[in-house]
Amino acid sequence: MPVAVTWKKGQTLTTVHAKGKTAPVLPQSLERGADAAARALELVLASLEDSKAEDMVTINIAGKSALGDYMVVVSGRSNRHVTAISDHLISDLKDEGLGTARVEGLETGDWVLIDTGDIIVHVFRPEIRAFYNIEKMWAAPDIEEGALLH
Repeated sequence: MPVAVTWKKGQTLTTVHAKGKTAPVLPQSLERGADAAARALELVLASLEDSKAEDMVTINIAGKSALGDYMVVVSGRSNRHVTAISDHLISDLKDEGLGTARVEGLETGDWVLIDTGDIIVHVFRPEIRAFYNIEKMWAAPDIEEGALLH
């Protein structure tokens, strides 16, 4: 049933669900906090290493972004290798009870993004990784509060 809403300029609107619950958008593990993220990171890195992923880079983004706690960037040698690495990681995450990760790009195997909630994993072909160079974006030095760039 639609609800009429009166809005005035400058007023903050909030949404309310009258019935039922909305499904969570991001998968969430049963554990919470830094311990859960660290445990999940160990699993992710072990799975990637087992799949022979190359050039692994782990970036701690906790406190820098609301996207998650860690970002992991790896390369596969070919489209087939990228897909195999991704499939293996998705399977390992499910087997360890860390929920169903959101996955994009698995069909092409150029760049697969796997979002576990706490950890975002990018699996690239080397050429695609070099083109986007997302590690560089996150490797910017921390700017202390109050410091100005001239």
